[in-house]
Amino acid sequence: MSETPLDLTLDAPALTAQLVDFPSVSGTEKPLADAVEEALRALPHLTVDRFGNNVVARTHLGRAERVVLAGHLDTVPIADNVPSRLDENGVLWGCGSCDMKSGVAVQLRIAATVPEPNRDLTFVFYDNEEVAAELNGLKHVSEAHPDWLTADFAVLLESSDGEVEGGCQGTLRVILRTKGERSHSARAWMGSNAIHSAAPILAKLAAYEPRKPVIDGLEFHEGLNAVRIEGGVANNVIPDACTVVVNFRYAPDRSEEQALAYVKEFFADCDIEEFVVDDHTGGALPGLSHPAAAAFMAAVGGEARPKFGWTDVSRFSALGVPAVNYGPGNPLLAHKRDERVEITRISQTEERLRSWLTA
Repeated sequence: MSETPLDLTLDAPALTAQLVDFPSVSGTEKPLADAVEEALRALPHLTVDRFGNNVVARTHLGRAERVVLAGHLDTVPIADNVPSRLDENGVLWGCGSCDMKSGVAVQLRIAATVPEPNRDLTFVFYDNEEVAAELNGLKHVSEAHPDWLTADFAVLLESSDGEVEGGCQGTLRVILRTKGERSHSARAWMGSNAIHSAAPILAKLAAYEPRKPVIDGLEFHEGLNAVRIEGGVANNVIPDACTVVVNFRYAPDRSEEQALAYVKEFFADCDIEEFVVDDHTGGALPGLSHPAAAAFMAAVGGEARPKFGWTDVSRFSALGVPAVNYGPGNPLLAHKRDERVEITRISQTEERLRSWLTA
């Protein structure tokens, strides 16, 4: 039994405070995963599975559709911002309040209080989202037990300030290396400057025109940028090597293969000694044309917007499950020392999801 049981009879803001007061920095989620598992196993309408520190609970009501509500249990390191604090303006302060224990609280409240939803539900609580991708719990579950994540639609309760963010961009990082020949800088003609050889790469990037495709009514905005450049060994030496790191943020209508082919072709006429893929994760289509997504949008209201950035909705997309980001926290406050969330946003998110799942 968990040393600190979760009280699912609390309203969502109070449950958020309890979760914030339950430290779960990446890599230390086991006690919280234990508490989540224990709380969910007490609910007779759910079957509960666990893989590592990842907990998956499901209804089996034979509904025509199945929807996933997912959220990560971990936070970034605590920065003197635990325990939680509720101020007189209805703002809850504390590590993880925004990213994303308020979203997890909403998941738990729906699990506890909607025993007969109009769609079958899968609740996913996973670890290690805030650290390296190879540690990500949702990744591990999708690889070991993809059947646990089978669904028609998914909602990741990541902070989105109460607005629907459809899909996400893919991200590709490549390392471009140019080669030269060392010489004394006083006799530069005896060598070949590798930094100068990188000029065509930078010129192409400066002239790049971003593509802005419209997908499911959402306009995405691609970006191709140098994010780091390194070269030179001493102030009196012509450098024989230079490295330019380029990040491509691409719209989710491109596959990973198409994105990589585009970048290779883009730099094809540059004199590049070595082209290395350093990191690559595909995007996620919004899926807003799916009937479950249309019903979701009708229930929560507002205008959907594209997700500029990458989130774990990509992992659902890779499984063929369209997904959106929708959570109560303001993403601009995530990871900050003064991280906080308005409790009205938390309650509003819960009620809108409840309306969608019970109408």
